[in-house]
Amino acid sequence: MRMNGDGALEVARRFAALLRDEHFDRTVALFAPPLRAAVSSEALRLAWAAEAAAHGGIRAVREPEVEAGETDLLRVRIAITCADGGFTVVTSVGDDGRLHGLRLDPHGGAAWQPPHYTQQDRFTEREVLLGTGPLAVPGTLTLPQGPGPWPAAVLLAGGGPFDRDETSGPNKPLKDLAWGLACRQVAVLRFDKPTFAHPDRLPADFTMADEYLPPALAALHLLRQHPDIDPDRIHLLGHSMGGKAAPRIAAADPSVAGLVLLAADAQPMHRAVRVARHLAALTPGPSTDQAVASLTRKAELVAGPELTPDTPPELLPLGFSAAYWLDLRAYDPLTTAAALTHPMLILQGGRDYQVTVADDLALWQQALAHRPEVRIRIHQDLNHLLFPGNGAPTPADYSKPGHVALAVVDEIAAWLAPR
Repeated sequence: MRMNGDGALEVARRFAALLRDEHFDRTVALFAPPLRAAVSSEALRLAWAAEAAAHGGIRAVREPEVEAGETDLLRVRIAITCADGGFTVVTSVGDDGRLHGLRLDPHGGAAWQPPHYTQQDRFTEREVLLGTGPLAVPGTLTLPQGPGPWPAAVLLAGGGPFDRDETSGPNKPLKDLAWGLACRQVAVLRFDKPTFAHPDRLPADFTMADEYLPPALAALHLLRQHPDIDPDRIHLLGHSMGGKAAPRIAAADPSVAGLVLLAADAQPMHRAVRVARHLAALTPGPSTDQAVASLTRKAELVAGPELTPDTPPELLPLGFSAAYWLDLRAYDPLTTAAALTHPMLILQGGRDYQVTVADDLALWQQALAHRPEVRIRIHQDLNHLLFPGNGAPTPADYSKPGHVALAVVDEIAAWLAPR
């Protein structure tokens, strides 16, 4: 039986009240299992703090409004008033009375627009399926117009349940890259991560290796079989955690031609704590202090000998399983990258507070100092998404509509397909 608007509104009111009172630990009780697996109470707390900081602090949580939704879901919007503007919490209520989707929308549903440096008549796109079985994922192959064979790149999204475009509000940085590179004679294959495509099918022992390797290896195989792709010029291009995962994929498939790492984190697992501390400094208060304290405790558990395969996910950062953290803890991207012989291009934004020049890029530079075929470059005015900006970095940088900088697209294209 389909839930009516009154029922959905009552669920949304309970959720809005929890948000207003910042009882994030109780919000997960309203989540359907797939959403609970994708969005932990910690992640919601940090996202809430980021939007609060971006808009000068929250003043009021408004009455939810129910909109027409999909066939079995009712969409609900909750307006949040802030000192400097506001944002909207968008969720969907199912027939089971649970929340089945959740996003914080700072721009009222603003849609992604193509970057100025792309022309859609210069490439074609088609859907592909990567892998077999219940965790096979859909993707998009973007091909330049004209005769090949073309160099190619497999795009790897950052940490979290991202789609193939790495969609975040009105921004789609991987789509920017796919279209920008295709206009510059590079074929691109990007895919939905299993955590996005199949959050309800992930096994309890799902790991970071499971998240990246099967779809990426399938993507490499598909490209090698394509008549318009040069099989000797297929690269990996990873952003954030995707950059961290790229050396692991290259080690599993040494025929990869090279790696591009964009804002790739290098530290073992303290990034989330670092970001939480940054947000706490911008919006000091009990909620952010609690987030920092909770993440710090959980990070210490992951780093210590007490972590076992049976440790409950609720005791661990971001709700990831013990298997996920054990696998991530055992993987050293720096040592793995140093053992490779592939050429690499590493780009970093100087305004990035999630992955930083001092904490992460310095480690890549140290680990790869013996590799003359590794090129490292800092774009001082770019943030974590490789979007341009100015002034001190703030969470508002990541919620504003923007695009990957033209200079980054051109530099990657010249490195992948030198003339």
